[in-house]
Amino acid sequence: MSQASVLNSFNLPQIKPPGAQLDGQIAHAIDSKTKPPGSLGRIEVLAAQIARVQQTLTPVMDTCSLTIFAADHGIAKAGVSAFPQEVSRQMVLNFLAGGAAANVFANTQAIGVRVVDAGLAGEPLSHDKLVSRCVAPGTASFLDGPAMTNEQLAECLEHGVELGQSAAGDAVAFGEMGIANTSAAAMLAHKLSGKPVADFVGRGTGVDDAGLNRKLEILAAASARTPDNLCATDVMAEYGGFEIDMLAGAMLGAAATGRVVVVDGTIATAAAMAAVHLKPEVRDYLVFSHASGDAGHSAMIAALDVRPLLDLDLRLGEGTGALLAWPLLRCAAAMLCDMASFESAGVSGKA
Repeated sequence: MSQASVLNSFNLPQIKPPGAQLDGQIAHAIDSKTKPPGSLGRIEVLAAQIARVQQTLTPVMDTCSLTIFAADHGIAKAGVSAFPQEVSRQMVLNFLAGGAAANVFANTQAIGVRVVDAGLAGEPLSHDKLVSRCVAPGTASFLDGPAMTNEQLAECLEHGVELGQSAAGDAVAFGEMGIANTSAAAMLAHKLSGKPVADFVGRGTGVDDAGLNRKLEILAAASARTPDNLCATDVMAEYGGFEIDMLAGAMLGAAATGRVVVVDGTIATAAAMAAVHLKPEVRDYLVFSHASGDAGHSAMIAALDVRPLLDLDLRLGEGTGALLAWPLLRCAAAMLCDMASFESAGVSGKA
């Protein structure tokens, strides 16, 4: 099935590119604040992006939510991770109990957390707080064949768009959980960018040198299985994870409703690469929260030509980096809305 056929089986939402009508007024409003022009650095750039997405000089950034997508990967059985596959399921239960880093960071900011089973291995989990969108109990191993069928990819996108559209908040953040998903993310970035697979391979959950070399060998073999000129949906079906592809759909869904999407680290950035390939106009809605400590992430952000807000050597995932960046979005919007101008404050401007 071609990319057109996959996308025709489920119509992706229309994303309206932010208009340029207010760009001059936004720039003037920021430069007129009681400060030297440009002195708030990237906060000014962030404020302009938020105002442009919301098409207003008084943007609102009061609320945010986090949705965590979880799934398992057949490639885990090849030994590419330092942790066993059952950790995915165990961490989902930890999220639901409120005990993970993402929960702690979210709770300090009154941010709601939603957990989605996109395709965990084993019997379906039953929990009143769990959102079940299980496509299958884990993907197939992409070392031997496609990770998923085209029909499963379409299901991922459909669920993702729905969850992105229904996510609460002026901005939305997405996280993920899935043992071996750094391998899937590396393959997505490699095939979508055309850059060498080794550029995107890091230690993930902390494999040692021997484990890293094994991971590289396995992913190189998986890469050789398919041609280099695959379309985006073929890449997503061949090498993606249910949680990653669903996350890409969620980014499209949230952007279609006119919200800023706060992108987390390595896995979320791979999903963002896929989303941008499917709908290039989504790029204007994406705020990249942090530069991950995972070696492959720097190659991803270089491929996208973006500059994340923070650099804290994070490599956990779960949406933790997006949550830590959220206060910067609030401050950027508040600066534009509440900071006095030279005229309103009666302060003399530049001579």
